[in-house]
Amino acid sequence: MSKLDPYLSKRNFKRTPEPVGMPADDNAIHADAGGIFVIHKHAARRLHYDLRLEHGGVLLSWAVTRGPSLDPDEKRLAVQVEDHPLDYATFEGNIPKGGYGAGTAIVWDQGTWLPEGDAEFGLEKGHLSFALKGEKLGGQWHLVRLKPRIGEKRMNWLLMKVKDRFARSDLDVLKAEPNSVQSGLPIEEVARGVPPRSAAATTTKTTRNPPRPAHPVTAAALDQIKGSEPLPAFVSPCLATLQTKPPAGERWLHEVKFDGYRLQARVDHGVVRLSTRTGLDWTPRFGPAVASACAMLPCRTALMDGEAVVLGDDGVASFSALQNALSENRTDAIVYYAFDLLHLDGVDLTPRPLAERKDALSALFAKVPNNGVLRFSEHFEVAGETMLKHSCRMGLEGVISKRSDRPYRSGRGTDWLKSKCTQRQEFVIGGYLPSKGSGNAVGSLVLGYHDHGMLRHAGRVGTGFTARTAADLKARLAPITTGISPFDGRATDERDVVWVRPELVAEIKFRAWTASRTLRHASFLGLREDKPASEIGAELPAPSLTGDDVLPTVSVSLPADSAGERTSIKSTVKLTNPNKVLWPDCGFTKRDLLDYYAMVWPLMADFVVNRPLSLLRAPDGIDAHQFFQKHASPGMHRAVLTQKDRNGDDLMFIRDFDGLAALVQLGTVEIHLWGSTMDAVETPDQ
Repeated sequence: MSKLDPYLSKRNFKRTPEPVGMPADDNAIHADAGGIFVIHKHAARRLHYDLRLEHGGVLLSWAVTRGPSLDPDEKRLAVQVEDHPLDYATFEGNIPKGGYGAGTAIVWDQGTWLPEGDAEFGLEKGHLSFALKGEKLGGQWHLVRLKPRIGEKRMNWLLMKVKDRFARSDLDVLKAEPNSVQSGLPIEEVARGVPPRSAAATTTKTTRNPPRPAHPVTAAALDQIKGSEPLPAFVSPCLATLQTKPPAGERWLHEVKFDGYRLQARVDHGVVRLSTRTGLDWTPRFGPAVASACAMLPCRTALMDGEAVVLGDDGVASFSALQNALSENRTDAIVYYAFDLLHLDGVDLTPRPLAERKDALSALFAKVPNNGVLRFSEHFEVAGETMLKHSCRMGLEGVISKRSDRPYRSGRGTDWLKSKCTQRQEFVIGGYLPSKGSGNAVGSLVLGYHDHGMLRHAGRVGTGFTARTAADLKARLAPITTGISPFDGRATDERDVVWVRPELVAEIKFRAWTASRTLRHASFLGLREDKPASEIGAELPAPSLTGDDVLPTVSVSLPADSAGERTSIKSTVKLTNPNKVLWPDCGFTKRDLLDYYAMVWPLMADFVVNRPLSLLRAPDGIDAHQFFQKHASPGMHRAVLTQKDRNGDDLMFIRDFDGLAALVQLGTVEIHLWGSTMDAVETPDQ
């Protein structure tokens, strides 16, 4: 009996476009080899998602009723169904009514999977642990078989995400990424027979390396873009998701992240409108220069996405300088960088791949001097981390990485990713403390962010103000004062705080988030009038859903040194359970702690090497049992050295990064230093 007999017996291949397929040669397949995976979004009698893993020459298949979730606390029912042929991995289309599984299916995600250990043993045992490396999903996962109930014919499993750097509880990936990775279309358009949006989607056979998209729009072909579709008044912008580092791969283009106001420029037969990211008309505010330059473009109609900035003497955009220029009505200093083209001469370009849209935009700007008011935002096909390194050295805000083969999609998703040199984002102003030196100015602002319908306290900012800025803020806040705190719960140290209605938004630069979700070393940059306060949340880095490193390692990279070279610290200490969460409130793991120590090791080493250490350990996380350890215990790693004190007790100390990694392996969450060295324990030197 063939593995595909159940699949074949359920379908009439004279009616259904599904592939017949043949199982691959079992002899050429290793039980623990992994292979391709695909997730079909299937609008049958009820919408569900089909997880398929290549194994034994077929695609093992589970119907996940509610779809996969990146939240480790979400357990999704996965009903095992018949094996499918490998050719099914690229199937996308409509299954006719009356047939088995009638409805529409799209390729929602695809990539490769790797089992942890022997997959065959895991399947028989009923617990399959594996890693996914897809375009939307990544990291470690579990499939756990449930004990069958009386009368059940199919085998039920639970699909669960492991708590690792890819896990997220604040993002519904099904809503954020609803479309096909193969055709670029939503399932509704596939149901209507709309053709694919990318040439990359025309392949009809299984491939582990899908072809790169074609980019037919060139300068020579620009004149051929003529249509009759009406120019939209406004298109909701595509928003980037924050990540800790840029993605890798040939499909990504990398652009400079500008430090200014996002603007959409609409050109309609010489009439120009400049709209903020929320659709507000700010044409008068940005003065005639930008609008006049847009009106001179060689087109009848156009809709461009870009950023308005003010450049300093070093050529770097400054948000503070932009704020000052606007407040002083010096709009001649404003430059508009266009980085996307959404509509041109009656043709909607949003369904086309980014590379095509940028080709068309470049052709449109061919005769525009790139040192004037209107400029084309160049992109770079270099490694993302190289781009970020150079951007940070130049004092830029960061990098925007964009999928070259994706259409323009409104809202926040993972087609566009942003990586920053320093942390900064918008916060809601919930109150202020008056200046002690002047009653007509603010001394500091009390900040917050929205979280599940509540305004959470995020700390204060008391730097970054000029005397004029502090006075202007006081004048702006005075009309909206109130006697009630807008925060959920009480902000710490409320004495002398003047509460205000949470209506104004401030751009803040800061060093880091603390474990209690407040800001450390914050600095005020300016007000953001283009973003409504109701939409401001905590912008925390997302895991790299498209990065190359799926499985944990203990090799970490350091920031560039003074010479611009990126160094690396490696440890020979193997972390067991590197994804163990030590700080549950922010999901900070044992691996994250080691990464942090590796980053600060050049600064930290002089203070911890060759000194007696006392440890606070929390092997199961800080919410579980903690204990203080002053002396060495049996079984510690050899990198943790010992020396007896005058009482005969073993003092602990380390001499290198391996020693620090060994302390992390022990679940050490605090390292307390002695004021003396091991060479002179009784004589403190600090």
